[in-house]
Amino acid sequence: MPENRILLYYGFPENENMGILGEMDPDALLERLNAQADEYRAADPSRPVKVGFELIASVAQASPQEDGSYIADTDKKWLDMYTEYTREKEILLFFDVQMGMRSPREDYSGLEPWLKEPHVHLAIDPEFAMRPGEVPGVNYGQITGADITEAQNFLVELAQANGIPPKVLIVHQFRLDMIEDKESVAPVPGVQLVIDEDGFGTPKEKAETYEVMIAQDPIEFHGIKLFYQQDVPLMTPAEVLAFEPTPDLIIYQ
Repeated sequence: MPENRILLYYGFPENENMGILGEMDPDALLERLNAQADEYRAADPSRPVKVGFELIASVAQASPQEDGSYIADTDKKWLDMYTEYTREKEILLFFDVQMGMRSPREDYSGLEPWLKEPHVHLAIDPEFAMRPGEVPGVNYGQITGADITEAQNFLVELAQANGIPPKVLIVHQFRLDMIEDKESVAPVPGVQLVIDEDGFGTPKEKAETYEVMIAQDPIEFHGIKLFYQQDVPLMTPAEVLAFEPTPDLIIYQ
């Protein structure tokens, strides 16, 4: 970005209830993703589209787990497999962390071996970032502007230390209270920050949420997530690209 637009398919392997990534094997997934990307290229021929997968790397749980984190880490076999597959296919890969009772850095720092790969990037999902007394799925979570800045700096230092291109950081949001002190968030040289309007709904609801989450408080790059099953009706690429500011990143779940 900004030369390219990013289009991602989101989910957890072999779990169709957590997004389209879990509905099919990687080859079939990539075929459908490329077809979806062609629709965006047709809607806006002036901007190339780069495709990729967003894989949930730590999954929020309704119970504490042995370490009290309310998080189950995705098996390394999936992290390895999708890293190798996306490298071979020359597409992007994002690892999404849900954090539970961990701090954001505690959660994503464990992904450093994979994040050292040039094509692997990071996403943070505040919905599931809990504080004492909160439970994923019962309460809505939150992170702070300082947490985002810490993640930006972590990715800058990681890229510099390993001699790789700058990283992209996605932060999902569909409620104002999911990012506290959002006014403190700012671009950091050496990393590209995307605030992604998450959450399903009607086109009107999504437009209203985008206006509040993104358009009223633009930071750097702008994203939106669409839901194949829950968004009724599903917005067309032309409708998505008509938003202001125009989304730089689009995710399908």
